[in-house]
Amino acid sequence: MQSKVAIIGAGIGGLTAALALIRQGIDVEVHEQAPELKELGAGVQISSNGTRVLYALGLCADVERIGVVVAGKEIRLWSTGQTWKLFDLGAESVERYGYPYVMFHRGDLHAMLLNAIRSERPDAIKLNRKCTGVTEDGDEVLMRFENGETARASVAIGADGVQSRVRFATFGADKPEFTGIVAWRVLVPHDRVPSGIRLKVGTNWVGPGGHVVHYPVRGGQLLNLVGLLERDDWRVESWTVQGSADEFINDFKGWHPDIHETIRAGDTPYKWALFARPPMPSWTKGRVTLLGDACHSMLPMMAQGAVMALEDGYVLARCLKAYGVNPEALQHYEAARRERANRCVAAAIDNTKRFHNPEMAHAAGAEAYVTREWQEDKVRARYEWLFTYDATSVPV
Repeated sequence: MQSKVAIIGAGIGGLTAALALIRQGIDVEVHEQAPELKELGAGVQISSNGTRVLYALGLCADVERIGVVVAGKEIRLWSTGQTWKLFDLGAESVERYGYPYVMFHRGDLHAMLLNAIRSERPDAIKLNRKCTGVTEDGDEVLMRFENGETARASVAIGADGVQSRVRFATFGADKPEFTGIVAWRVLVPHDRVPSGIRLKVGTNWVGPGGHVVHYPVRGGQLLNLVGLLERDDWRVESWTVQGSADEFINDFKGWHPDIHETIRAGDTPYKWALFARPPMPSWTKGRVTLLGDACHSMLPMMAQGAVMALEDGYVLARCLKAYGVNPEALQHYEAARRERANRCVAAAIDNTKRFHNPEMAHAAGAEAYVTREWQEDKVRARYEWLFTYDATSVPV
């Protein structure tokens, strides 16, 4: 059989890997469980280390047309709305890191990658293929799907998310632990956003036991708002469970009126429980490896989950080009990615403590805490190693 890469899962990471492989001239097939690819999710932040990948894939014009480049990020206090600048973005991100920091609707980013693949390989994505098994068979991998179909490839990549069936089939069951945090999300049309909310920046409201993030997406037509709160009575790990504005607001009782007004102005909110999974000591076995959330799911407190998947996909394609479509290439890919990805997992956990610190319960203590924790040198130490990474040239 001619060398072929199979990718299981057509999310952001899977599509990035597929497009990068196509650009490298490597035969690839993507198997997606959904019968059709619909718009899912809400906002996603792509920092310079991620937009570097998108530009390298030839998507510069699409990024600049579809995404929103905000002027900067700010911190606001949960109760009073007091504001501190976190860091400048926009032109400064380009000047410092070479690439912009861009906010997307996840559906727009997904469609951008999907359209690029289909324009070159219309038949690359196979739908209605829910993976039920992955086994090595000599110098091939055999994949079985719920609809009775099978497929073979030289290597298989599990890019099928936090509840990865490829991970389960290859490494056994994982042990997710509930973090005690419930997340909410809602999209708000820009003409319904309260006047107290700035639309040209990304904002982190921080408070005791919770935080709220909002930023513009879809060319500024929508505001994406996500709220995370410590509570232990909801443990469903799903992005598609609808909630109500009343419940959302009640979770943030006592928070600034601008937050409550924004939630009221939004469309249907959704909620999900955040689970943490311990870092995998290895995510490659023979002709099978994992990518993105399937091997290093992380809490959203560093805004790097999608970016890590972009980096994974590009580095994986480079390894398969450099070493051939074989197990050696997969080992080089994991070696290039594991330490960085797991460091990001740990950094997100650390940021949770920072965003939810009880010192912010009262304005006087909060000002001292925020001033101390978000000093410029501390912010740079937390983010510089992320933003300067170059997936296009890092040694593999």
